[in-house]
Amino acid sequence: MPVSDLIEWLDEYGGPGFIWYVKRLSGNDTLANESHQAGPYIPREVLFGFLPTLNQPTVKNPDVWFDLYVDSHSDHQQVRAIWYNNKLHGNPKGGRNETRLTNFGGNASALLDPDSTGALTIFAFDRVQPPEIPQCHVWVCRHETEEDLVEDRVGPVEPGKWLLWPPTQEGLLGLLQAAPVRASCWLGDTEIPSQWRSKFPTGAEIIRKAVELRPDSSLDPDRRLMRRRECEYEIFRSVEQAIELPHIKAGFATVDDFIARAQTILQRRKARSGHSLELHARAIFIEERLIEGTHFAHQPESEPGKRPDFLFPSVTAYRDGSFPSDRLRMLAVKTTCKDRWRQILNEADRIPVKHLLTLQEGVSENQFREMTHAGVRLVVPTGLTEKFPKSIQPHLQSLESFIADTRLLDL
Repeated sequence: MPVSDLIEWLDEYGGPGFIWYVKRLSGNDTLANESHQAGPYIPREVLFGFLPTLNQPTVKNPDVWFDLYVDSHSDHQQVRAIWYNNKLHGNPKGGRNETRLTNFGGNASALLDPDSTGALTIFAFDRVQPPEIPQCHVWVCRHETEEDLVEDRVGPVEPGKWLLWPPTQEGLLGLLQAAPVRASCWLGDTEIPSQWRSKFPTGAEIIRKAVELRPDSSLDPDRRLMRRRECEYEIFRSVEQAIELPHIKAGFATVDDFIARAQTILQRRKARSGHSLELHARAIFIEERLIEGTHFAHQPESEPGKRPDFLFPSVTAYRDGSFPSDRLRMLAVKTTCKDRWRQILNEADRIPVKHLLTLQEGVSENQFREMTHAGVRLVVPTGLTEKFPKSIQPHLQSLESFIADTRLLDL
């Protein structure tokens, strides 16, 4: 199916008659983890908006059946939206209180196929008036090109995150949101440096602020990384709102002006998403007493035209033909890795095993086997390990473990 089909689909189901729920499928959504709970998770507050008759707290596990079309894979099913609410019915401690979509017919559905784990997916619900039940049209992105097309329209969607599009309840691009409570890293107007208002801060500047607000020196590198990522995202959004909201409230003279502003916001978000994890990793390496230039190199040139994210222990060691190859390490950093992992195979020719730090919430056993055969080893923060199939979990390396290994390379 050509990419033009997705473009036509986006145009057909991206109009005012539809609202999108967009996410990346996790191992708990698909059958990758062999979970009896398999089926796409949609937060209660979102699914109740699409299916208000599902919101019946006095009924145990209420459900609604509706038509769902996976247009990317020419599939149609009557599926079940269910609110597992036994936590409200006699099981307050061990019960569940979540909503999911089920009854897809097993891994023949692209939504449950383990190989769809990590795929960017759009659920387009049509807007209807209750008690009419909406239909849902779904597109499961099949490769990186399709994901890029979707993110060009809605902005980056990271693992574990989701968004609604258009964000009609929050204004242009989700900017009109209430500031979180002070326990978060959301910056109030008086906390934003004046120079950031005249020129949007760089990723490195925002991450330095996240480190300041979340030093977390007592935490291991894995938990530190995850907490800071959340903090950095809140800082980014608070600065974005402070800068862009006045322009939005002032209005636009032409449609072209509106589109230009929207594109600036989307491209800034994509740039932040693409480099954030890499910059966080660098900061943690330094905190763990790895000296840049001595114990690791950031964005070095390993061969002409090739720049891996990190080399260990140094560029000097890498370029020294007498330095043993088995004491060299390369770390690539990619927030998602479903299709993008192949991009690292031609980096750092002297290093046969390519380590890859990712935040993707699971991969299928087939994809993991393919990665392993290609010499890729996944580095996954410990808090995400449970998102992977049990057979894969023992083969994942934590960030803390990877750092410990690098300390031995130049001894």
